[in-house]
Amino acid sequence: RFASAGDDGIIFLWNAQTGEKLHELHGHTHKITAIAPFSSSDVTEEKTNLIITASADRTVIVWDCTSGRQVQRVSCFHSTVKCLTVLQRLNVWLSGGSDLCVWNRKLDLLCKTSHLTDAGISALVELPKNCVAAAVGKELIIFRLSSSNNGSEGWNILEVKRLVDHQDNISSLVSVNDLTFVTGSHIGELIVWDALDWTKQASECNFWDSSVHPDVQPEIKLSQSPHETSVQHLTSDEECVFAAVGKGIYVYNLQMKRVIACQRTAHDSSVLHIEKLPNRQLISCSEDGSVRIWELREKQQLPAEPVPTGLL
Repeated sequence: RFASAGDDGIIFLWNAQTGEKLHELHGHTHKITAIAPFSSSDVTEEKTNLIITASADRTVIVWDCTSGRQVQRVSCFHSTVKCLTVLQRLNVWLSGGSDLCVWNRKLDLLCKTSHLTDAGISALVELPKNCVAAAVGKELIIFRLSSSNNGSEGWNILEVKRLVDHQDNISSLVSVNDLTFVTGSHIGELIVWDALDWTKQASECNFWDSSVHPDVQPEIKLSQSPHETSVQHLTSDEECVFAAVGKGIYVYNLQMKRVIACQRTAHDSSVLHIEKLPNRQLISCSEDGSVRIWELREKQQLPAEPVPTGLL
């Protein structure tokens, strides 16, 4: 199964094999801003398939995917929650907006940071050693979570480092594995990071620009708007990072450190979200209201445009 959510405040649950719509979840009154799996990790309990959603109505709701019903709701936020991350190893979840908040699975607030900026946190990703990376404007802030030593359920959040390598606002984050994570920005920058010491491993800033590739016919444009080059979302497997850039989807190979394929016009409007599915498939959704499933094939059969190296 997979879930999709839109500006109408409705969440759809789908069958990933058939494309059949299983449930419509109604409960939010404004657009959905974040969504994440929220399955129980307690081995003593029967496993339940839950998702958690955040909205511009300043609420967060936990849903049962089997019945399509609301399980819990939190309505105490002072600003829109822009991102959600569930930390399975610590059995807590995080919400990012004007603050970074830590919650338990009962939806009790454990701790939070002070007000960061007016823009707030736009994306979060889990890192090793109880750390998370938070995108705040152009900066990437590394936080470390620690439990209180007095035996209570209290938690602390400590800022440990700020990374300022991006030239524009960071729009997307993805964890590849325990060694690597990747960030993307509004002007098309892609940076590969070491997840342990937070150093930059590789970067690419013009993989979306066909004019830098000699065997691709360049488009005649006076300029490219940020809307066309923005890295809206990233997903990954152990081998590649898949980037939603403008209307297209790009495949960046981490070992080769370059883009190996792309579909420049995957949707009629900007691709807002992509996710990896089993059996070498991708799913994407767009501003045009469509959801599409893509099959990844071998290079000689791949129905996409091959892109030669453009790595800096």
